[in-house]
Amino acid sequence: MGIPRAERLVNLVLCLLSTRQYLTAERIRDIVAGYAETTNDEAFYRKFERDKAELRDLGIPLETGRNSFFDGVEGYRIARRDYELGDIELESDEAAAVALASRLWESPELGNAARGALRKLRAAGVDVDDTAPAPIEPKVRADEPAFVPLLTAARQGRPVVFDYRRPVDNVAHPRSVEPWGVVAWRGRWYVVGHDRDREAARCFRLSRISGSVRPFGEEGQVHCPPGVNLLDLVTGAEPAEPSRTSVRLWVARGRAQGVRRHAELLGERELDGVAGQELRLELDNPETAVGWIAGYGPDVVVLEPAFLGESVRRAHLATLAGLGGEDDGQ
Repeated sequence: MGIPRAERLVNLVLCLLSTRQYLTAERIRDIVAGYAETTNDEAFYRKFERDKAELRDLGIPLETGRNSFFDGVEGYRIARRDYELGDIELESDEAAAVALASRLWESPELGNAARGALRKLRAAGVDVDDTAPAPIEPKVRADEPAFVPLLTAARQGRPVVFDYRRPVDNVAHPRSVEPWGVVAWRGRWYVVGHDRDREAARCFRLSRISGSVRPFGEEGQVHCPPGVNLLDLVTGAEPAEPSRTSVRLWVARGRAQGVRRHAELLGERELDGVAGQELRLELDNPETAVGWIAGYGPDVVVLEPAFLGESVRRAHLATLAGLGGEDDGQ
């Protein structure tokens, strides 16, 4: 059975950490489990080069050198002084700030990463209490489906393609973007990068991305230009007063008074045999109203625009799934 790549990398790191001498590639091939199975020299050296690049990408200080002047081939090792983490000392206020930051993320992916960071700090002997009450309870919502794939693509340096609804017509158009980073501004998330279609820097609001984000190409292709401030690009591109969106709703008769207070009555209308009225709302940011509308359940149905109706439907299905129900296809 072959040795998995992750296990081979761990074996390589342990081998290079445990020696003070430089080990040649051939010596490493004999020692490290996972290399002996290579069928020929060419396959071994390709695999070894990939593994060296992977270790350097992970920030592991791989040294090259020779043990003496008479050695004809360079070897490799990892110096413990450069690899091992130094002592971590946090003042009480710094530890409190770390604990507060660990509560910040609501998304499962980043929340798990924050908790993992706390475990590592405790393992290093740092006293971080994330259970003590705090004067504020910060939260950063990152529940847009595009958030994690875009953040991952930006970290990996890979271009992406996605469908983006323009604010002028809410029609989705394909975009090919080299992401430089993901930033938050005024409670919304944006991806900033180079728009390949327009050959210019652009920012895209994550809530306007339709469907999936599809990365492509090799890692390391995309690099943020030096001196670029991502937040400045967002604040300069987004209007201070966004255009309002007209939303048409059906509301069951005598229900959803909270919606009626903000809406204009257009007339009586039956929907699937249920009596009600058709209303119109003017919203600055309809994406932020999804949870509010969905909270009224079947008493409120979005008629237009279609993207808002689909978002409300997905919110209903998510709630149903959380309660252990099943989607009836409606």
